[in-house]
Amino acid sequence: MPRSVFVTGGYGLLGSWLVRALVERGDRVVVLQRDRTPRSALLLGALERRIDVVHGDLADPGLVARALGEYEVDTVFHLAAQTIVGTANRSPLATFETNVRGTWLLLEACRLHGAQRVVVAASDKAYGASATLPYREDHPLEPRFPYDVSKAATDLIARSYWHTYRLPVAVTRFANLYGGGDLNRSRLIPEAVAAALAGRAPVIRSDGTPERDFLYVGDAVDAYLRLADALDADAGAAAGEERARGEAFNAGGGEPRAVLDVVARICRIAGTDVAPDVRGSGTPDGEIDRQWVDPSKLRELTGWRPAVDLDEGLERTVAWYRDHPETWS
Repeated sequence: MPRSVFVTGGYGLLGSWLVRALVERGDRVVVLQRDRTPRSALLLGALERRIDVVHGDLADPGLVARALGEYEVDTVFHLAAQTIVGTANRSPLATFETNVRGTWLLLEACRLHGAQRVVVAASDKAYGASATLPYREDHPLEPRFPYDVSKAATDLIARSYWHTYRLPVAVTRFANLYGGGDLNRSRLIPEAVAAALAGRAPVIRSDGTPERDFLYVGDAVDAYLRLADALDADAGAAAGEERARGEAFNAGGGEPRAVLDVVARICRIAGTDVAPDVRGSGTPDGEIDRQWVDPSKLRELTGWRPAVDLDEGLERTVAWYRDHPETWS
């Protein structure tokens, strides 16, 4: 049956891809929009005219409650966040306001409204720097820096709403997402692709050795949809035997990749002979040196596996930007 779905962060990379998938399967989609942006994947893909848009700030206590009620929402994907590590270091209060307060306001509205399924985006950065890799869901959350702390708080608050109020909620701790439509040039891959296509040297702020786990955005969308279905499956489970509700789940590309290697691949795929401009030494302040997640728990519950490897994902990403020069030229 078609669902009425409310998406926060729907104008971002993951959100725009998720909105497309929901619309194409016949769901009614309502998206929260704080700022009017002249360029986004929703606009470039002519998706905005196929959805309902609620204008306002997630931190407005009554806004989400009104949207859930008026649009008779049964499913919520909470993706909205301040996601840039450097911005969080410079402006921690604004980051906490959006990522932490925004989460509890949304969850409280979901509880009062009686939402049937809620999936909340945390992050693999909630684990903090760990000597034991890959991250597994039973690892402690030990973040140190503002962004990482905000996502750990998001994670804990969300799961508390299942254990305390029985709100059907699951949390995602996904690796670094990439794909066409990411217009935030402070992130590694969209900036490197834009630079390579423009024939200039992609800038690397570290020494190129930090390692990240990269997940193609289409695979992330598949994981989100499977988790929402798993929350439904738990409805028939006996108390204490639920497998998705109140749980956190990792998803990633399968192995860590050095930043310099990823940028070199992008240059090769883009067909440019420019070399990366390495400007840093070591790992930038406030960032984690090495990250990698184990997605076994999600795979065992839903059968999910990444379908797109890094080279294919980067080829698709470069092709998207090549087709949309207005986003980088």
